[in-house]
Amino acid sequence: MALIGVLLVPASAWAYRPFVSTDAAVADPKEVEIELGYFNLERTHRANTISTPHVVLNYGVAKNLELVAEFNLVVSPDVEGTDPSVSLKGVLKEGVLQDKPGVSVAVEAGPLLPTTLPREHGVGFEAVGIVSGKLAPVTLHVNGGGGLDRGGQLFGIWGVIGELPLHSKVRLVGEVNGETTQGERPNNSALLGVIWQPTSKNLFLDAGVRRGVSDAAPDWQFTIGLTFGFSLPALSRQ
Repeated sequence: MALIGVLLVPASAWAYRPFVSTDAAVADPKEVEIELGYFNLERTHRANTISTPHVVLNYGVAKNLELVAEFNLVVSPDVEGTDPSVSLKGVLKEGVLQDKPGVSVAVEAGPLLPTTLPREHGVGFEAVGIVSGKLAPVTLHVNGGGGLDRGGQLFGIWGVIGELPLHSKVRLVGEVNGETTQGERPNNSALLGVIWQPTSKNLFLDAGVRRGVSDAAPDWQFTIGLTFGFSLPALSRQ
């Protein structure tokens, strides 16, 4: 009964699947947003890799601050393992995503936890800055950052998201993003997708196709998922 009570409490959610990058917004205090990628297929040189489920949990710990936990199960003919991470994301300047004038600015940072994948047993660190703004009618989110990977190599990451409303409940979305690790070839790709909000304001469905634009990126990626949110119930006082 307690779980049913939680799910019936309304809350806002901002779907940021199917992107690699993110936006300069966080969950409200005591709100939970769950991003679930229930199908993700990568195809590289005729080899397929399936990552499912891909789960991101966002919890609002305070005003303009959220905890982000991510879990990924990777399965391919050659590799099988899990890829977890945890970080904190905070809004440094309220703007368009907080219904205020100007751009929104945020930062997200945290450790890269050990995985069960080959050569990924160490601990790394990642930090990224995010700026979100409007260039009517398009909403843009620009990411830039980097860190130290689990193998002790420096890396840099970047990304740009664009969102164009087609209908009150449908957005056409795109992204270009990349990652460059010391001593390795860059991994750059581009995404075209759609986000659909059906009847509930707390539920978003997404689908996207990603194309690699550098040799190190997968040739193609196909992804389908959903995002939903709810508020944790207030504890009653005796």
